[in-house]
Amino acid sequence: MAATQKNVSLRVRFSYATATFSMTLVLFLLGAIGFIMANIFDATENMRESVTMIVELKDDLSNQDSNEIADHLEQSDMVASLTYLSKEEKLSDKEFQRTFDVKIDGLLDENPLPNSYDITLSSLSYDKEALKKFADEVRALKGVSKVTYPEDFVEELHSTLDIMNLIMVIFGGVLLVISIMLLNNTVRFAVYSQRELINTLKAVGATKWFIMRPFVGRSALQGLLAGILASALLVGTLYGFDYAVPGMGVFPKWAEIGFISGAMITLGVVVAVICTLPVVSRFVNMKSNKIHLC
Repeated sequence: MAATQKNVSLRVRFSYATATFSMTLVLFLLGAIGFIMANIFDATENMRESVTMIVELKDDLSNQDSNEIADHLEQSDMVASLTYLSKEEKLSDKEFQRTFDVKIDGLLDENPLPNSYDITLSSLSYDKEALKKFADEVRALKGVSKVTYPEDFVEELHSTLDIMNLIMVIFGGVLLVISIMLLNNTVRFAVYSQRELINTLKAVGATKWFIMRPFVGRSALQGLLAGILASALLVGTLYGFDYAVPGMGVFPKWAEIGFISGAMITLGVVVAVICTLPVVSRFVNMKSNKIHLC
C-alpha cells in the first residue's frame, strides 16, 4: 500500500514538473517573439522618421525671419527634428565635395548654395494628404524659396512598413492562439493525471469547491513559477545574445524586457487558472463509473 501511494505521489509530481516545464517553454517562446516584434515595431517607427524634407531659404532673409520660420516648423507634429544648415556649412561639407567633385568657390565669386532647414519628418508623414498640406504651408511661409522631399519614396516606404507591421501582427496573433492552446492542453493533462484523486474526494463527500480550490491554487502557482522561469530564461538568452553580438543594445531596453516578463508571468497564471476551472469542474460533475473512461 505504501509503495502504491509512493508511486502515485511520484507520478503526480512528475506530471506537474512536466506540465510546468512545458508551460515554461511555451511562455518563453511567446516572450521571445514578443521581444522581437517590439523591436521590429521600433525599427519600423524609426524608419518612418528617416525621411528628410529640405526647406531652402531666400538669400536676403534676416536672422529674425529665419528664427520665426524655425519656430513655426517646430510647432508642427509633422516635424520630428529640425536642423539649420548655412551655405558655408554646405560648401565645406566633405560629402558634398565628394559628390560633385568640384570646388564651387574656385569657379564662382560667391557661394550659390542657399541656407536651409533639414526637417526629419515624423511618423505622421504616412498620411499623404497631410504631408502635402504641410509642404504647401511651408512653401507659403515668408522667406521660404523652395521645399523638396521624396514624395514617391515616402508613400512607398510607409506602404511597405504598413504591410510589414500587418504581417507581424497576424503572425503574433496566430502564435498567441497556438501557444494558449498548448498551455490549455498542458494544464488539462496535469489535471487529468489526478482524476482518480478527484473521484476519491467525491466518494468521501467533499463539496465541489472544496475539490476545485486546491487545483486552482496549484495551477495558479504553477503558472506563476512557469512565468518566472520563462522570464529568467528570456533574460539569460538576451544577455548571452548581447554578449555574443556586442553593439546590439539589448539591455538598455529594460522597460521592454520588464513589460514582456510581467506579461509572461500574468499570462501563465491567468491561462493556468482559466484552463483548470472547466477541466476540474467536468471531472467533479462526472459520474464515478465514467471517470476512468476519459
